[in-house]
Formats: sequence, C-alpha cells, structure tokens
Amino acid sequence: MDKQYYAQLDETLYKETLPNGLKVTLLPKNEFHKTYGIFTTNYGSIDRIFVPLGKSEKVTVPDGIAHFLEHKMFEKETGDVFQIFGKQGAAANAFTSFTRTSYLFSSTNHVLKNVGTLLDFVQTPYFTKETVDKEKGIIAQEIKMYDDEPNWRLYFGLIGNLYPLHPIHIDIAGTVESIQEITAEWLYECYHTFYHPSNMNLFVVGKMDPEEMMALIKENQASKQFEPTQPIERFFPADQEEVITPFSSIEMPIKRSKSIVGIKGQPFLLTGKSALAHKVTMNLALSMLFGSTSSNYLRLYDEGIIDDSFSYEYNLDRTFNFVDVGGDAKDPTALSDAVKEILLNVATSSDLTNENLTLVRKRMIGHVLQSMNSLEYIANQYSQEAFEDSNLFDLVPIIESITLAQIKQTISAFMQADRMSVCHMLPKEV
Repeated sequence: MDKQYYAQLDETLYKETLPNGLKVTLLPKNEFHKTYGIFTTNYGSIDRIFVPLGKSEKVTVPDGIAHFLEHKMFEKETGDVFQIFGKQGAAANAFTSFTRTSYLFSSTNHVLKNVGTLLDFVQTPYFTKETVDKEKGIIAQEIKMYDDEPNWRLYFGLIGNLYPLHPIHIDIAGTVESIQEITAEWLYECYHTFYHPSNMNLFVVGKMDPEEMMALIKENQASKQFEPTQPIERFFPADQEEVITPFSSIEMPIKRSKSIVGIKGQPFLLTGKSALAHKVTMNLALSMLFGSTSSNYLRLYDEGIIDDSFSYEYNLDRTFNFVDVGGDAKDPTALSDAVKEILLNVATSSDLTNENLTLVRKRMIGHVLQSMNSLEYIANQYSQEAFEDSNLFDLVPIIESITLAQIKQTISAFMQADRMSVCHMLPKEV
C-alpha cells in the first residue's frame, strides 16, 4: 500500500491497485465521526459507441443507457439495496455524468460492512425484462421533468450548438423514445464492458483504520471472479467534422430571459497534472475576468445587464472542453454581446493584473482548504480526477505556481470568435 503525505494540507493518502485492476484510495480523517465511500466507473452518457468485452465489432447502444443502468443497479432479486444500507445506518445514492457513474454511501457506524455492501451490490448485476420495462416509465417522468427545467434546457441548447455530433449534446438520461430501446441484454453488455474493476476506482474518506479497511477490500475482491483485463475501445466523431452553430434561441414559459455564451476548446491532448494545471489556469482567468470583484462584473451589474444569477465555468473532460458564461437577463442580446466583447479582448483586459491574480489565487486556495472539511466534496472531487492521474491534493501547489503570463497566453489562445456560440431563452407567450 503506497502512502502519500501532502504537507500543505496535512493529509495522508493510502493507495493500492489490486490484482483485478481496481484502484483503491483511502483518506483517514479520524477527527470526523462520518465515513464516506464512493465507487466510480469510468463510464458515462457519452460512451454510446464501443466494442463490447470479448467481441470484435463495435455497437451503438441507446441514448441514456448509462443512467438507466445506474438506476437498475439498486434493484436486486433479493430486494432494494437502499433498504440494506438503511438497516446498516447508511444513506446511499448514485449519479451519472457525461463520463462517470458513481455509487456512494455515508455512515457513522458499520463502516466496514457498508463498504462491503457497496462493492457487492455494484459488482452483482441483476436485470430482467420485467424490471427494465417497469423502470422505463419512472425514467421517462424524470426526463420530462428536466425538459421543463429552463437552465437545463439552456445549457443543452448551448452544448448542441458547440457539439452537434458529439454525444455530449444528448441529455444524460436520454430521451423518452431512446430509453424504450433499452433491454436487459443491452444493460448486461454495457455492464460487463465498463464495470470491470480495472475501469473503476474506490475512494473511502473519514474515520477508519486504513490497514483494516484495505484488508477488507482486498478480501472482498479476492473472493470474486472477473474476466481478464482488456482495453476498452470507445468511438467519438472527429472534432473537425463538427460545425458550430453561432446562435440559437429557445422559448419557454419563463418570466425573465436567459443568455449563455459558449466557447469550444481545441481538441485536448494534455493529461494528468498538465491537464489539471490547464484547468486551474482557465478557472483563474475566468475568475479574474468575471468574478464578483472584477471591473467587468461590477460594470455589467451596475448597468443592469447581469444580476446575481450570472455564472461562468470551464468544463474539461475526456473528448471535450468548453467555457460557458451567462445568466438571467432583461436584455439577453446585451448580455451576450458584452460577454463576447470581454472574451475577444482578453489580451488588453484591465482585470488581468498581478494584483487581481493574487486576490483570486488566495480565494481559490481558501476554497480548497475550506472544502477539505467536507467528506462529500473530497470524495466527489477525487473520483472525478482519479482516472486522469491527478487529484484534489495536487491543487494547491498548482494554483500557487500559475503565473500571469501563463494565464494571458492560455486564455488568449482559447478565445477564438469562430469557436463561439450563443443560446438565448425567451419568454413564451401563452
């Protein structure tokens, strides 16, 4: 078991890759009463074209199947997994993103037993035609609920403009039509391909004895049989095939208009700490340009162009990366025009100064240090980065190392007019 000490955070990580390929990371925090475990597979909604384990031809599965699979994992022949966790004093949950599916629990007692339950239920699939058909109605209602959520619709409207061919533009839950095509056979195909231990990581944080915890996990995994490890072949459209839609608008029954500006990044080749450093650089730049203390934010707020809903984000994951900036607006065109002007003139921005960088850097480091008091935050953040050979604990030294020159160079290269798009949401007259 490898032991890594991070002096700035005063935290020690225990890591080991088991013989079946499962990556295990433990973070003892014995000053907490609670323990939090998260079991994640490197598989999400965008993984819809792949070669199934043990086969040679690629297949295309129905949209929304990763999310559907996550739902069905909690239902077993012997009953509901939520009830098992409940009897053991634990709360359980799960979520699916574009690139990950995670299963988690938190508890203050029976921790070893709950870790065993987490491993066992995720590694014991049970799907039948009857249970799959029953779930379709439940997930269809969930999809319709998100279809009625304005911010969700606006977000996917922008992504559709930036990535018309890439599966990121498809709702994570799929469509009401696509989930009708899901079968128990498709679920098993996806499960056996993507839920192999070598494609997964387990992270446990909180009150524990790391030696005792690792021994339990090793014993649990040694008692199970898995197919030999194989690389997973996934397929995505070539970036150059995609034509960005510069503008689109959506009408919904809302009281106040919304506007969001997106900038699509170039195909990304960096990995590990280099990718994390790029992400930090972009986030520092956006905070300097649009943070609540920036001259841009204060001016736009004073002019009534933006309000408290205004936000910005840099999204980076395997096969995609983009910036989105926007919020509610009395005049959506005024908001998108102002944001575009700021982004296209970053080289001469008065907000990109060493003084502002020092302020934003301190704020970002403070957020990281404060977040280390949240077991849920630590576990979720770690599981996101674990497949990229970087992690939350590398953040502080990376934040400290980024220079103003790096920020100016990175953000200026990113902001290209022909890679921008705008999506507006306007009130629909009833």
